[in-house]
Amino acid sequence: MTLRWGILGAAKFAREHMGPAIHAAKGAELVALATSDAAKAAPFQAFAPDIWVHESYDALLDDPNVDAVYVPLPNHLHVKWTLKALAAGKHVLCEKPMAMHAADFDALEAAAASADRLCAEAFMIVHHPQFIRARDLVQGGAIGKLTHVDTVFSYNNAGDVTNIRNNADMGGGGLRDIGVYTFGAARFVSEEEPVSVPYAKVRYEHGVDVFAQVAANFPTFSYSAVVSIRMQPRQEITFHGEKGFVRLTCPFNANLHDVAELVLENDGQRVVTERWPAANHYVLQVENFGAAVRGDAAYPCPLSFSRGTQVMMDMVFEAGGPA
Repeated sequence: MTLRWGILGAAKFAREHMGPAIHAAKGAELVALATSDAAKAAPFQAFAPDIWVHESYDALLDDPNVDAVYVPLPNHLHVKWTLKALAAGKHVLCEKPMAMHAADFDALEAAAASADRLCAEAFMIVHHPQFIRARDLVQGGAIGKLTHVDTVFSYNNAGDVTNIRNNADMGGGGLRDIGVYTFGAARFVSEEEPVSVPYAKVRYEHGVDVFAQVAANFPTFSYSAVVSIRMQPRQEITFHGEKGFVRLTCPFNANLHDVAELVLENDGQRVVTERWPAANHYVLQVENFGAAVRGDAAYPCPLSFSRGTQVMMDMVFEAGGPA
């Protein structure tokens, strides 16, 4: 069974990453795009010449030739259009953050169950072999008892004033854009949930969080993170145990920011480095989604996992105080 995909909107990210990934994935076919701008449709037609272009989102959802919908719209529209797509009988893969608050998942989970369709957040890192390997190492005792996780994710878009990430009304801000990775990565590898966020320093500009320093407690380890959209690009996460550590030097934009790499060092100072220069987590995400729709495997990032990340984000916003 080939899963036929449509995309709601000609977003830059869809044009550069997810559209090509759907086109390249096994068991997937990109058949439709919703945009009223022919100029924005042209880049998609360059790699998928047979794609059908609808002039509205509703028209795409009414297309019987579309089985699944990818939603790359601004954050504040994710829940609305995910619910509309489910009501139209489509499977849905929605960009992160899927919702603005954890309570929003109540409606998403109910709608997915009612429609009997797969609905998931496009949290691509859990599909990458470096994160699967990191989880296996940590869970397998390679670093002894996990004691602390520290992570940083930053870039600087201060000069891009029209970017939706700098627009509070569209759900912009660093935590929702990239903090979701720093939180979800720790949860995925450790298989634990935070119990408290005793400290969060959040700096805002025009209602948008542009810097956050976070300290959290998990059941068996401590956690710290720096997230910013006003700093030089940097990304890294380290899982530090009593007998070693695992460090991912390019965990969130694998093979774009840098090569996907994992470094394992144990208490004997033995260092093992593993790299995945060819793995594309966007393609793997689409293939795993199709496998789950066909019933061949469970989806690695169910709504329950995404709800957990949003719970942690809500805790951080509460600890950090109002804008």
